[in-house]
This record gives sequence, C-alpha cells and structure tokens, in this order.
Amino acid sequence: MRNTNEAIENIKSNGYDIDFGSVFNNAFENYKKIALNAGVAFLLFMILMAIVVVGLFIAILGIGTAGDTLSQFNIVNFSWIGILVYSISMILFAALTSPFSAGLLKMARNASRNEDVSVGNAFEYYSSSYFKEIFFATFLLSTFTTILTVGLELVDYKILGLILSMIVSFMTFIAIPLIVFGELKAIDAIKGSIVIVSKQFFILLGLLIVAFLFCMLGIFGFCIGIIFTLPFISAMTYSIYASIINDEENDENDEENHQDFETIME
Repeated sequence: MRNTNEAIENIKSNGYDIDFGSVFNNAFENYKKIALNAGVAFLLFMILMAIVVVGLFIAILGIGTAGDTLSQFNIVNFSWIGILVYSISMILFAALTSPFSAGLLKMARNASRNEDVSVGNAFEYYSSSYFKEIFFATFLLSTFTTILTVGLELVDYKILGLILSMIVSFMTFIAIPLIVFGELKAIDAIKGSIVIVSKQFFILLGLLIVAFLFCMLGIFGFCIGIIFTLPFISAMTYSIYASIINDEENDENDEENHQDFETIME
C-alpha cells in the first residue's frame, strides 16, 4: 500500500509517461491467454444475471406485466417510489457485479505473469478480503452516477446525464485495480484513479476507445462473439495499470517487508 501511495504522490507531482503501442501490445498478448476462459466466465455470469433479473421482474410484477413494463420502459413514467426502487436496484446491481470485473482483471494479471488462468479466477473476489472495498467503491460511484443520470433524465437531459456518467466512469476506471493490486482503500483508490487518469487523459481515453472498438468486432461473430472479445477491456485496463504502477515492484517490496517482519519476530 505504501508503495502505491508513493507512486500516486509522485504522479501527482511529476506526471508519468505511457507508450500507447507498448500498452496495446501487452494487453493483446494477455487477452490471447485469457480470451477463452474469460469468455466462458462472462457467458456463465450473463446467464446467471439474466435469470436473477428476469426472476425478480416476474416475482414483483407478474409475467404479463413484466413483459409490458420492459417493452415500455421509461423512467419518466415512474412514480417517485418506482424511481427510488429503480435507482437502488441499479446501484446494488453495479456494486454486486464489480467483483466479477475485478476477477477478470486478476485473469489478465495472471496471464501477464504466465501463471495459471481459470474460469474460477473471475469469481474469486466474491470470497476475498477485497470484496468490501470493491463493493464500497462501486457503491459510492454508482450512487453518484445514478443520481446524476436519473436526475437529468427527469428534466429531459438524458444525453447529458449519459455523457457525464461516462466521464465519471472513465476517470475512476483504475480504482478497482488500485484496490485489488495496490491494496488501497476505496476512497483512496477513487482519488488515485482520478489523479492518474487526469495526467494522461487523452492517451488513456484513446486506449480505451481502441479497446472498445476491438470488442465490437465480436458482433460480427454471430453477435455471441462479443462475449469473447469483451474481456479485452479487462486486459487493457490491467495493462494500463501495470504500465503506470510497477505491479511487479510492489510485489517484490511486499515480499521483502514480509521477510523482514519474520526476521524481527525470530
């Protein structure tokens, strides 16, 4: 944690350099190693989420009403209670699915280190000590963006709300790797991500746009192919993180500190 905080403080003062081509190449190499396992994990996760979401709609509204509600969905037509329930549901959904995103990042990290990659990696943060901080960070960000987008949609500024929400998501996209790899607390990770992204805003935006366009290529694979191209976003996110925060160096220092502690105890 100390090394991550020091790195962020140094970035705040001096900025950092990042090579577009090198980051992309590293992301692509890692993606090739995780594509199949991550795609299978993504498919399983989507099936599970679909069952849960549809099940809740049917349980609350009934089969016929649920179908009509989904086909005519417009938050402007909701009552205040409906808007509140919708907002809370969206916040909790984002917070509860974020450990899966962290798991995909773990896959990319394992691939980068030539370690074993498995479908189970995508779900391991649900039982990890990092779950609380991942959940809390996403809960805070999702609460802010949901209030922002819902509020602006209610006053007929839906596009503006969407744009602002995307900007917030972009500025904080390194928060989760800072939690699970940099061992920062939720608030510190959010602040750190904003510092990091703001220093190389356009290069990082370009890398994520390229990653998004690559993912869209999956649509041409009978649409289902996108399930196996979406993990490239995770590979790109980890590649960006690792190029900015020396992940390997942090691990070596943590190991040295642990050994020093054991020596003192002896």
